[in-house]
Amino acid sequence: MENVLPVAVIGAGPQGLAAAAHLMERGVPVVVLEAGASPAAAVAEWGHVRLFSEWPELIDAASSRLLAGSGWQAPTTGYPTGEQWIEEYLAPLAVALGDRVRYDARVTGVSRLGRDRLVDAGRGDQPFTVHVSSAQGEEYRLQARAVIDASGTWSTPNPAGADGLPAIGEAASADLLSYRIPDFRDRAGFAGKHTVVIGSGHSAVTAVLALARMARRDPATTVTWALRRATAGNAFGGGEADELPARGALGIKAKEYVDAGLVSLVTGFRVERVTRDRTRPILVAEDGRTLTADRVVVLTGFRPDLSLLSELRLELDPTLQAPVRIAAEVDPNVHSCGSVAATGAADLAQPEPDFYLVGAKSYGRAPTFLALTGYEQVRSVAAEIAGDREAARRVELVLPDTGVCGGAGLFDASGASLGGACCAPPVLQIGR
Repeated sequence: MENVLPVAVIGAGPQGLAAAAHLMERGVPVVVLEAGASPAAAVAEWGHVRLFSEWPELIDAASSRLLAGSGWQAPTTGYPTGEQWIEEYLAPLAVALGDRVRYDARVTGVSRLGRDRLVDAGRGDQPFTVHVSSAQGEEYRLQARAVIDASGTWSTPNPAGADGLPAIGEAASADLLSYRIPDFRDRAGFAGKHTVVIGSGHSAVTAVLALARMARRDPATTVTWALRRATAGNAFGGGEADELPARGALGIKAKEYVDAGLVSLVTGFRVERVTRDRTRPILVAEDGRTLTADRVVVLTGFRPDLSLLSELRLELDPTLQAPVRIAAEVDPNVHSCGSVAATGAADLAQPEPDFYLVGAKSYGRAPTFLALTGYEQVRSVAAEIAGDREAARRVELVLPDTGVCGGAGLFDASGASLGGACCAPPVLQIGR
């Protein structure tokens, strides 16, 4: 049975599609289950945003080989938007994978055939059962020899509440808050209004930059950037020292706008409560300060959704919610993006044999993930599943070096190590 059942890949994003390409190349049956109606549905939600990685850092090797057979030529220069990433690479890759990719297939749970989490007897001999539902509510399950969860963290953004839980009243005011980088091409929603951006990472910087440009053209547009840290510290990133130049440009430009008075920077603002004045949200900090806005954009990072894995036996770091073997390597309190080691099948293995977390989800709450890291993960995992232990152990990745990934750092003292999303899933815009 193990030889005929497919490997189930959860998510048809960059890492999920790359995993399928590697497995296909090795002759391993695979099915990719995508909750959306098209490939890279999560990327499409931030398609208007430009990545800070250039094309060569965004294309997986096995995927490139698969596409080359159809005459596709890899883009070699430039920083694509999310839309361009899909149109010029991810969508053609999904077409090349054919009916191996199933859309409108949301995975609601993963378990073992006839075994819940408590049962030991014969557990490892049983195939996985993957429970799937469609947008119309139809349910089915399929069996798989192995499962690769590449579903990412996009669906579970962190709340505005400073203690990691939704602030009091946050859920009731959800219609007034946005947890995504807005599409600022819709200027009517922001021009002439006051927007508060919460967050210290590059996604927050991206939003601040776009709003500041509006404010430069229209003085009636005002921007407040709310940081939880006591001081600005290195909220502006690594600047010219960043070896991903487009990412470093973000912080340089943001500092210019703050210094010019186009952005009001508020530090030590930790949201405790969200209230509303009719259609205007009011943020109340733990120290009693308030910010009233027309729009609030919450960009405080993401966390993994582990609910669909509740019947599997996982060993996750209690802080990051990442596989324990890689937690120390991706902890933003310790490592910069460039110092994070490549991770492979041995690092990602779980007590549940043949189950792997890959991609952004494998990093848990750590904001240090790069596309190249995920491609190396799936290359190694596919080799392990195919029985090529030597290839699985081999490291075929060199990451760009940078010194801007911090973490919590001196939280109240100086904010010297803000971390944020310096190497986040690529949803970051080049400062221009």
